[in-house]
Amino acid sequence: MPDETNFTDAAAVIDLLDRAAEALRRSPRRHGCTVRLPARGRLIVTGDLHDNPFHLAKILRLAALDASSDHHLILHELIHGENLINGMDFSHRMILRAAELVVRLPDQVHPLLANHELSQMTGRGVSKGAGDAVALFNDAVEFTFGDEAEAVIHAINRFFRAWPLALITESGVLCAHSLPAEHAMSHFDPSVLARELTEEDYQPRTGSAYLMVWGRRHSQAHLDRLAGVLGVKAFCIGHEHAESGSEPLGTRGIILNSDHENAAVLMLDLAAEPRPEEWVWAVRPLSSIGGGEAMEG
Repeated sequence: MPDETNFTDAAAVIDLLDRAAEALRRSPRRHGCTVRLPARGRLIVTGDLHDNPFHLAKILRLAALDASSDHHLILHELIHGENLINGMDFSHRMILRAAELVVRLPDQVHPLLANHELSQMTGRGVSKGAGDAVALFNDAVEFTFGDEAEAVIHAINRFFRAWPLALITESGVLCAHSLPAEHAMSHFDPSVLARELTEEDYQPRTGSAYLMVWGRRHSQAHLDRLAGVLGVKAFCIGHEHAESGSEPLGTRGIILNSDHENAAVLMLDLAAEPRPEEWVWAVRPLSSIGGGEAMEG
């Protein structure tokens, strides 16, 4: 990757994060807090990555973003992995890799807000089983940047605040980290996708962004209603565990995981009519992709 940033230089890291945030906000594909893609090219849809740089390297190899400006990639839930170093979570490096990708290919790389990034941004504790992941993340930033750590954390949070909540294709596929749960719909504002997010949207249990990234266990009836409310035909989400890397989301979509040993991604033809029942043939296990060496940085 050209012009790689020194990931231990606070000034360079802050500059990178702020340039990436600006690129996301200024993208001509951005409409409110939604990215919209035309019916042209292909989209690699990922699930949660949780600081797996080996899988990210494979995903980038498959995405072949430099081969065509019509190749697109979704990234979400990049942070808070289970592999700690001296009791610290260094997954801020995944965020910096994502920022480099956004700066280089701002109209092709699409990070989407997820519950772990939201928790990190707002300082609300969340766990992957090894303790408070937010504190473990901050410990690693402080270890790396010393007196400049607070400024770096603020820059990371500014980058998170620029992340869209969803990506919608012209053909009617909505990609997001998750969807609001049925019991939360009385608090959810469907118009949130058409506008920029506010502080109220991030609030626990009532904010529309919070509800969208934390929802689980969607019934078929709820998915059908959501499709009508949001004006889409199908959904691609992560957040829930899929043992085999992917599993159907009712008849309306797919759940993807890209972090564990059965990790998978979906190769979506942007020009095709969405047929979720056929997506099983477009799922690629990451074990089938050669290489996978972690990117340096």
